[in-house]
Amino acid sequence: MANERPSTPPPQPNTTSSNTLPQSPLTPEQVKRIEINRLKAKALRDQREAEARRQNGALSFKRSDSSTLAAGQKRAHSATSTSNVPATLRDGRNKDAGKNGSFRPLDEIQPARNFTKYVEYDFSKMTDTKGGFLTAEDDPHNKALYAPNAEEKPAHMTLKEWERHQLLRSLRDRKEGPFEPGLSVLKKEENKTCRECESLEIDWKWEEIFSCAVCNTCKDKYPEKYSLLTKTEAREDYLLTDPELKDEELLPHLERPNPHKSTWNNMMLFLRYQVEEYAFGKKWGSAEALDEEFDRREKDKKRRKEDKFKSKLQELKKKTRVDAYRRSRKAGSGGGQFGDEIGRGGKHTHTWGRAVENDEGIGVKTCVECGMEVEELEF
Repeated sequence: MANERPSTPPPQPNTTSSNTLPQSPLTPEQVKRIEINRLKAKALRDQREAEARRQNGALSFKRSDSSTLAAGQKRAHSATSTSNVPATLRDGRNKDAGKNGSFRPLDEIQPARNFTKYVEYDFSKMTDTKGGFLTAEDDPHNKALYAPNAEEKPAHMTLKEWERHQLLRSLRDRKEGPFEPGLSVLKKEENKTCRECESLEIDWKWEEIFSCAVCNTCKDKYPEKYSLLTKTEAREDYLLTDPELKDEELLPHLERPNPHKSTWNNMMLFLRYQVEEYAFGKKWGSAEALDEEFDRREKDKKRRKEDKFKSKLQELKKKTRVDAYRRSRKAGSGGGQFGDEIGRGGKHTHTWGRAVENDEGIGVKTCVECGMEVEELEF
């Protein structure tokens, strides 16, 4: 029948050879025996592989072992167990892990051969000696040893507190705001007033440094008296020396930051009328005497400059004459020494003219033939 299922096992095809007999199907007893033998062979193989892993102690074999297993099969417990670790394995867990009860593998790992001289420092246990220099920690009460920088913000201050501290310090330096000296109503005669308009609103900074009580309005109104002069202007215009300008008792000065470069020295500013009083009254006597001294120095400067130019010109003339003589000797018959007569074979003899005084009052004689000049001094 066409609808009937095929029988199991399927029918064997007819054999064409008469010598080959058809195979008979396996009985259930034979199938069971084959399966038992296969499981025994598998157990023996797993046992041999575990023994080989224990003898070799190779970790790579454990990792690659999973690739040899079929899908759905697990590795044996001996393949993942760490109880049989060889002594040659560099693992810190096989020494003091069970003795102290704490597991610290990094304490037992030894460095490689190339890094045996490497020294590892524990910076948490090191002390900063500041390069051998003494610091405030060595002697915090010695102010000469350590002076804090007033321009840097202290570590315990916030930015807002530091800005407020800077503002208070600037007001204290200028004596403004809450730091301005008070005025007494009971003792009006002790109150300082402006020397020009007798106003009570004077510049206390100027009063402290220059001992000059003047208000800001009068400073702008009379610049010919209360303008500030730099050190260079006082030295060049009033012919004052550096020791005089550095003497604060003689000429007090106000220091300001240098506007050209902050790292340069502070600018020294002097009060104009104080500089004029000292220059006109004590040093030179009057403004006319200062002008005469200024003109005399200018003339001396000009004379020295002209003398320097004349000396260089004289040297140039002498050098030019020597070069001309040498060229003429080369163009002539050749040979000869310095002093020989030009154009002739004999030695040149100078014929001096009459001595003529130059601008400096020194007599100068000139050779009539070669033009050589000689200065003549009379003692």
